[in-house]
Amino acid sequence: MKLLIFIRGFLVLLLIPLVTFSTSLLAIVFLVIFRGSEQKAQILPRTWAKIILAASGVKVKVEGLENLDKGRPYIFAANHQSQFDIFAMQGYFDFDFRWLAKKELFQIPFFGRAMQLSGSISIDRSHGREALKSLKEAAERIAAGTSVILFPEGTRCLDGKLHDFKSGGMVLAIKSGVPLVPVGISGTYEILPKGKLLAKPGHVIIRVGNPVETKEISANKKHELAAMIQGEVARLISGEAQV
Repeated sequence: MKLLIFIRGFLVLLLIPLVTFSTSLLAIVFLVIFRGSEQKAQILPRTWAKIILAASGVKVKVEGLENLDKGRPYIFAANHQSQFDIFAMQGYFDFDFRWLAKKELFQIPFFGRAMQLSGSISIDRSHGREALKSLKEAAERIAAGTSVILFPEGTRCLDGKLHDFKSGGMVLAIKSGVPLVPVGISGTYEILPKGKLLAKPGHVIIRVGNPVETKEISANKKHELAAMIQGEVARLISGEAQV
């Protein structure tokens, strides 16, 4: 059994770059040559993620989408346990969204260009004028109607536990006036912890919480907002019922 899991994990490791390159190339062709719409192009990354999840033997269940109004934008704040958080959200989170991603990812050949063309938003995580500029541009995109997903912990955790949320995403929500939605992802750490290469089969549950309005929250309350959203994500991970 362990040998079969190892072989499957190894094959998935080989599959991911191949599927990523192919999907990126198709996205570029669709958006540049055929002038396809950004929204219709989302079927490509969704298919990309579902192929990887199916090959890995990972099943995903989503709860709480009824809490959302599909006619308005949100900022989804999720915990980050594993690379499979991205695959699970991309493949099965049935809401039109774009990724908020560090600018370095946009420099990867083909993949970065595909991300840019399909609407992902680049964020400069350094300090200084460029970082403030990227934050302002992202807030404008979101306020204009683009929903995004971000990981307020900043990076994948090493121990599978929920870590403190950084305030940058809270500032973005306050600046854009868009509701924050806590999202708890469970099961991905067991599938592929940070530092490991071979994924294992497993089950993932994505729980969506109630939107938190940000229009009346001032910027100096960003740390309190971060702590509150973190608490909601912790509750969702634990599977506690909505209050």
